[in-house]
Amino acid sequence: MSCVTRDNIAAPRHDRRSLSRSGQYLCAGLAVLTLILIAPEGAAAQDGSFLRGSLGSPVRWDGVFFGAQLGLTNMNTDFGNSTSQLVAFSLRNTTLENEAQPSSWTTLPSNTTNGRQYGAFIGYNYQSEQLVLGFDVAYTRMSSLETSASDTISRQVSTSDGFLNQVNIVGQSSLKLIDYATLRARAGYAFGQFLPYVVLGAAVGRVNYATTATTTVSGTNSSTTPPTTYGPNVDTQSNSKNNALIGGGVVGLGVDVALLPNVFLRGEWEFVAFAPVGGIRANINSGKVGIGVRF
Repeated sequence: MSCVTRDNIAAPRHDRRSLSRSGQYLCAGLAVLTLILIAPEGAAAQDGSFLRGSLGSPVRWDGVFFGAQLGLTNMNTDFGNSTSQLVAFSLRNTTLENEAQPSSWTTLPSNTTNGRQYGAFIGYNYQSEQLVLGFDVAYTRMSSLETSASDTISRQVSTSDGFLNQVNIVGQSSLKLIDYATLRARAGYAFGQFLPYVVLGAAVGRVNYATTATTTVSGTNSSTTPPTTYGPNVDTQSNSKNNALIGGGVVGLGVDVALLPNVFLRGEWEFVAFAPVGGIRANINSGKVGIGVRF
């Protein structure tokens, strides 16, 4: 670094020594200031710690991690086919069921409910440059998530035996999700303190369900003299089980935010679609927040 100026050359001899020393001090000061400004950034680039360097330095996401989370869940439940097996059993071996199939009628509607959840997760990440791949296992407990439906359907149908049949079906059904566990693959892209990611995996849920169907049928054959009638015949069937296990699939989006080198916050949306149980289909949408530790 050169600090010689035109004024230095023109200065008297006794002043030149003083100016030379001042220039040396100024140059040395500038050099030290430059090292002070550059050194922290270089150190951060070497060890990847944003605490000792700038906030934009890369954060490592590889390794084992675990944490806790809580959230809100919306469950949509389709009860439309929940009475099918029960009605089919009530009308088994009849012309009415063989031809008109009342058991296939949609007796009950869908319903939705909301509830809170809490749980824990553990997993592992592998990082290659910005790409982060891994998996996690999570357990989620529902504080209260139960929905139900009840309705009636009535129809008149003619069958090949000449009868005009009056059919009335009264159904009631309920489903409660107790808890569920997931095994998910993760893929993310790291930049700065942020790790946005997607997940895809499988789920196992534990539920209580109950369904009751009362089928009432009667009929008249006007082609005979006198007209032939039957009924009303009433039959009630029910189906229920507690702690039933059901499988399902899970997808989701989320982002982890590094607070410290080994501590992160998590925000996530997760969708789980469960397989039918007792003719009932259910899926859940969840918004979650959590905190985790990596080591």
